[in-house]
Amino acid sequence: MKKLWYEFVKGIFRENPIFFIVLGLCPTLAVSTSVNNAIGMGLAATFVLVCSNAFISMIRNFIPDKIRIPCYIVVIAAFVSIVEMVMKAYAPALDRALGVYVPLIVVNCIILGRAEAFASKNTVVSSIADGLGMGLGFTLALLIISTIRETLGAGKLAGLSISNTFEPAIILSLAPGALLILGLIMGGIKWIKSSRL
Repeated sequence: MKKLWYEFVKGIFRENPIFFIVLGLCPTLAVSTSVNNAIGMGLAATFVLVCSNAFISMIRNFIPDKIRIPCYIVVIAAFVSIVEMVMKAYAPALDRALGVYVPLIVVNCIILGRAEAFASKNTVVSSIADGLGMGLGFTLALLIISTIRETLGAGKLAGLSISNTFEPAIILSLAPGALLILGLIMGGIKWIKSSRL
């Protein structure tokens, strides 16, 4: 039980895919303009991570080494297709907002990396815990970045105006603003870690 808890928690804190491993930056920078987009993308990626990790762990002993990466991509693509169809049916506005970044989950470094580095070598239950932790870590990072960007860059939070007198910093709504916020957060984390030593 302790090992499962460790596998779950490491993806949220010690090995957060965005803040510590620095993977999945393309969708992070693109969809973190609003909290709603961040939650949608985070949940989609978490679903794909958990399901693909579990399935790859189940079939890991049957996949020949030479074709393991294409097999992983096929498994991941199947779960991404499910997410895409559900989004189109039940959340069309979110599907339009996320655009091409949902299908690109298939080749997201976080998901392929977890399949190769973890699910292919561990049990199903451990792989589910790892996928859930990494997915929640990714979602948390997206949520932090998007909250800052939407609040300071658009004067809104989850699409709702926060003040009539606030003058937003438009740069934070643009791509350079995403890099600036990400850099400041990562710098703050490094500073906190170094000051503890």
